[in-house]
Amino acid sequence: MPTVDVVDLSRRKVGSAELPAEVFGCKPHTALVHEAVVMQQACERQGTASTLRRGEVQGSGKKPWKQKHTGRARAGSVRSPVWRHGGSVFGPKPRSYAFSMPKKKYRAALQSALSAKVAGGQVVVMSNLSLDQPKTKLLAKALGQFGEGTRILVIAGEGHSGLIQAARNLPTVEVVAPDRLNVYEVVRAKTIVIPERELARVKEVWA
Repeated sequence: MPTVDVVDLSRRKVGSAELPAEVFGCKPHTALVHEAVVMQQACERQGTASTLRRGEVQGSGKKPWKQKHTGRARAGSVRSPVWRHGGSVFGPKPRSYAFSMPKKKYRAALQSALSAKVAGGQVVVMSNLSLDQPKTKLLAKALGQFGEGTRILVIAGEGHSGLIQAARNLPTVEVVAPDRLNVYEVVRAKTIVIPERELARVKEVWA
């Protein structure tokens, strides 16, 4: 069972915590994590690209000239794909790129991603992350110890509305509830911050 230090807002050690091995002590599985990230990015694609087929472009359906004895190539329509301003043959049409993966595989991918972060020393457990006031300046100061511009993922759910409000204007800070945790956010985060009281909820949801 992985053990990490519990620190306060000044990053002083105030204790230690055992992370649930079912979530943070799994064997890393790179291929599974990659599949989960690709799935999330595919689900976020808009898929709104659209081209016009030959039946949709402007132009007459009349044959431009007679079939024979003109010295020119045969032509049946000015909307032909081989003509300038003609229709597209295999161009894109609005579609969904989304696909899904089994829940057990996704759970395993998340556990693998979190375990890799723990192994890399990128998971920080804080004794308390509540703010006196829901102000961006206060949160930026509290998280500034991890380095300016560092992408930080804070796992905090109910009871942290002030924290969520304060993080809205910080482009490198993302606050996610334990039940909304996802592989993509875990992978792209440089540091993962977890309030100590949220560990039980993370275990409950993802173990």
